[in-house]
Amino acid sequence: MQIRIRATKIKLTPEIKNFIQEKMDMIEKYLGNTQVLNCDVEVGMSVGGQNSGQIYRAEVNLEVPGELLRVEKTEKELFKAIDKVKDHLEIIIKKYREKRIDKKRR
Repeated sequence: MQIRIRATKIKLTPEIKNFIQEKMDMIEKYLGNTQVLNCDVEVGMSVGGQNSGQIYRAEVNLEVPGELLRVEKTEKELFKAIDKVKDHLEIIIKKYREKRIDKKRR
């Protein structure tokens, strides 16, 4: 799966890039034979209130036939935000596949 990674208001280091690639590779097993048309990952720093400190945001847009699966999470640590996005994306992919299977059965 080809992944386009963008960084907003932070520097995209090889460590961050490798971590994102590793997590998205884990997602591939849940996709099975589902074709991925487009995969965009964006990480960055969100604008928070004056007392909230640094808040990192991770977002994944996964385009599959007939639908756009989108997940966005914010955390105080960048790697935690990426992990949460991966975990939530797994759930959404499972729901998408179940929906497709149900449509075929009818």
